[in-house]
Amino acid sequence: MGLTGMDLANASLLDEGTAAAEAMGMAFHMRSREAEKNGINKFFVDENVFAQSIDILKTRAKHLGIELVIAPWTQLKTEDGYFGVLLQYPDKTGDIKDYTGLTEICRANGIIVVVAADLMSLALLTPPGEWGADVVVGNSQRFGVPMGYGGPHAAFFATRKGYQRHIPGRIIGVS
Repeated sequence: MGLTGMDLANASLLDEGTAAAEAMGMAFHMRSREAEKNGINKFFVDENVFAQSIDILKTRAKHLGIELVIAPWTQLKTEDGYFGVLLQYPDKTGDIKDYTGLTEICRANGIIVVVAADLMSLALLTPPGEWGADVVVGNSQRFGVPMGYGGPHAAFFATRKGYQRHIPGRIIGVS
């Protein structure tokens, strides 16, 4: 929780891509009644999110009726009716972007910001929770967690207080 800047963390997810898909599903189910009524079903994915996560998102989105929009994060237009955004931190090219302005705009428009983060890098980088992320996901392999239990590496899923009834897996008290 300290590395991500979030209030709660949980376990029992298969990998980073699955955790990202769970976050997308959580954001979709947390849409306001007005957003549901207006048919808002778009989830924005930065083009620099890892390919394996995008593949899992595509599969899950298809069955939930979510329209994925994959483009550079700088092209996000909040007025286009999005319920959520996924960013990679650092991204697939290794770049570290400052998403503070984007997260402020998203929060002002009721858009949930999900960040797929490299857990080890968060020992040095500003935690996503400090710059406005609502959910932080990733895998734990960087800390030497072995493979097993149906997936390549265990994932983590951290979020803000208030979302605890919507998160997948098991809530853990200390991480």
